[in-house]
Amino acid sequence: MNKYLSNLGINKLNSMQVEAIESSDSHNNILLLSPTGSGKTLAFLLPILKRLKQSQSEGINTLIIAPSRELAIQIESVFKKMGSTYKSACFYGGHEYRAELNSLRELPQVLIGTPGRLVDHLNKGNIDLSGVETLICDEFDKSLEFGFEPDIKCLVNELNALDNVCLTSATQAIDVPQFIPFYEAVKIDYLHTKKDSKFTYHIVKAVETDKAEALVQLICQLNNESSLVFCNHRDAVTRLGELLEETGIHYAGFHGGLKQDEREKSLFKLKNGSVNTLLCTDLASRGLDIDKIKNIIHYQIPSTEDSYIHRNGRTARMDESGTVYFVLSEIEYLPDFVDDSVFTEVKLSDEYFIPDEPQWETIFINAGKKDKINKIDIVGTFYKKGGLEKNELGLIEVKDFHSLVAVDRKKVNTVLKNLKGLPIKKKKVFMSIAK
Repeated sequence: MNKYLSNLGINKLNSMQVEAIESSDSHNNILLLSPTGSGKTLAFLLPILKRLKQSQSEGINTLIIAPSRELAIQIESVFKKMGSTYKSACFYGGHEYRAELNSLRELPQVLIGTPGRLVDHLNKGNIDLSGVETLICDEFDKSLEFGFEPDIKCLVNELNALDNVCLTSATQAIDVPQFIPFYEAVKIDYLHTKKDSKFTYHIVKAVETDKAEALVQLICQLNNESSLVFCNHRDAVTRLGELLEETGIHYAGFHGGLKQDEREKSLFKLKNGSVNTLLCTDLASRGLDIDKIKNIIHYQIPSTEDSYIHRNGRTARMDESGTVYFVLSEIEYLPDFVDDSVFTEVKLSDEYFIPDEPQWETIFINAGKKDKINKIDIVGTFYKKGGLEKNELGLIEVKDFHSLVAVDRKKVNTVLKNLKGLPIKKKKVFMSIAK
């Protein structure tokens, strides 16, 4: 276990993770309730590795179901970083179908995916789940809320060898359907252990109903602090994005109407510092693996308490602190499920300045893992032929069919000019600023 934690850069498990792991040794069925950002992924992945070591079965041994693409991707990312000898595969809508089929040439022991995509592979005879011994349903309440119950039932009906079940949630609102074999389950509840002192709460009141202008002023006042701005609808994200672009504020958008690669670009820009503001819907309230988000801005009032909790859960993760803002018009008030006693009003200055441009810019490359290109290849090319110094190259993310590279904004045009028409690892590639 120490090797896995070291690979993840973790020195010590928290109390929730310790209890979950110890409980898995003596209980087959576990209901794990813990706040967003508390480390539930590791709490169920470590017991999986222990069971895999003891299992004699061949083929897919563990099935992990997640309600969103981003959560599925995050789970697989953590699993791979742990550095075990076990193979995993990840299936989700918007992913290259051919790549998923290729990942089955050597059967994975751990299969991760969204319900609909997993059922699609099942119906086409691409996967055999009859040997699955462990089932994990992460954010199970969200899967039910999204209407995935029929798909999950279809998958569970194929699990003839099922022996262990773990359901996780960040809220109490979980009602386990009868088709889940969940007898004598142990409940691990840490939902009320997260200290509110990790949060600072503020209200920003707009003049009359001009909330958009108030948002711009707030973003400028925060001066490049990493922030998620939550809206209830995609068109609000689009509308606000147009305003920020006109104002000169760098941002990225994130919602279900965007293609998977567009969503990945947006998240990478936020991670690498190409933007510090992400305009998003509640799709971003779960499953995103982004460190050190400083501010959560509720531009539009969340419709439910669960939505409010999960939005806030994107900040103050693990041992960090965070700030929560509500932007309210003169006719809006905090919802009933919010404790208004912890909020203080923040006055916006009439005079504000557009934040400086972020240090980094993101370059898109139309080649990735399937083209036998890795981070080392990109680093070598950008240093030797792109003309970059060591501190001018930032984060690099290599996907199956494309790569994203953070480059010092002042050098990005020079790099693109120097590398135009040049191959990476003998493969001709196209590069551009990621839009």
